[in-house]
Amino acid sequence: MKEKGIAARQDRPELQKAIQEIVDSGFLGVQLRVHDGQGEWVGSAGVSRLDEETKPPTNGHFRIGSNTKTFTATVVLQLVAEGRIGLDDSVVDYLPEFGMDPRITVRMLLQHTSGVFNFTGEYYEDGTVVPGIPWQGQEWVDNRFKTYRPEELVRLALSKPARFEPGTDWSYSNTNYVLARLLIEKVTGRSLAEEMQRLILGPLGLSGTVVPDTQPEIPEPHAHAYYRYEEAGEQKTVDITRQNPSWISTGGDMISTTQDLHTFISALLGGKLLPAPLLAEMCKPYPKIGYGLGVFVQNVGPNGEITIITHNGGISGYAALMYSTPDGSKTLTASLNYVDDAAMSLAVVFQKATQRLLEEVFGGGLAGSADAAEPASKQD
Repeated sequence: MKEKGIAARQDRPELQKAIQEIVDSGFLGVQLRVHDGQGEWVGSAGVSRLDEETKPPTNGHFRIGSNTKTFTATVVLQLVAEGRIGLDDSVVDYLPEFGMDPRITVRMLLQHTSGVFNFTGEYYEDGTVVPGIPWQGQEWVDNRFKTYRPEELVRLALSKPARFEPGTDWSYSNTNYVLARLLIEKVTGRSLAEEMQRLILGPLGLSGTVVPDTQPEIPEPHAHAYYRYEEAGEQKTVDITRQNPSWISTGGDMISTTQDLHTFISALLGGKLLPAPLLAEMCKPYPKIGYGLGVFVQNVGPNGEITIITHNGGISGYAALMYSTPDGSKTLTASLNYVDDAAMSLAVVFQKATQRLLEEVFGGGLAGSADAAEPASKQD
């Protein structure tokens, strides 16, 4: 792998330049993997940790944030294929204990059209903010090893007013995917990790992918993530690589590698995990935002002639990128490690960096194509 990566870097200097530009814009490090008509290219730039000069490992593990949602949606759809869940069934039929609105369906969870409050907080168009659990600042740093149970996150969310009537609008909510986890576990009688292993990780040989639940560790090798906050008027920066990710649960807790993300998205879109009708349902975008069932569907290029299937993720100093053509033949998977903060100061820079990579790999003058990408600092 290493020799191949070095040889490839000499052939694709534009990719090495692009990731170096990302580092120069304020990120600590980048790992990038590209599969396209020219073969595979693997490279890294920047540093693995503060105050050291070692580059990020090209086979490093990292927290993938909301890319977790694509894995989780795939498991739900696989259970639909097995006849164990109905995509348009009422969620309350499976999870009666929460007293949910009976109009909310399984499809609405996966597409973020349920209207259920986002337990990490809601941000309304008029500037109103309704907080959820703590996930920023010193309070989060001091409690980053606390365990939250999925039911606790759901009950918090359901204690807040719904954002809209079920099925009438779209709004990104981590609660939808914690409910999807509980749905999977109720229907199968097994943990999400066990079902993920049975249906995705085992069959695809994704040995670098982890469903951590409450475990704080990341397998070696890995780059490090950091958080900057203010305490008693002083700026402090702390290594948050180790943390208990149960605070985000299936909204974004998984760990993977660029190799595993490539294998997963190319297999998924290549038809190896879902029957064609369900894959088509997954990639059918909601008109308002272009979100399918666990994936964004972007029509980009000057005339919208290029379609890309994607989901990005950002969680506490890590960002993950996962892009593919609809047939899985061309992919871009990447990880960024950085110093996060409550101001999300790298969010705009992250979108510009993503745009630059997409232009290099997918071409076609992808103006504005990063609009649906999640900011690297947004905890979802």
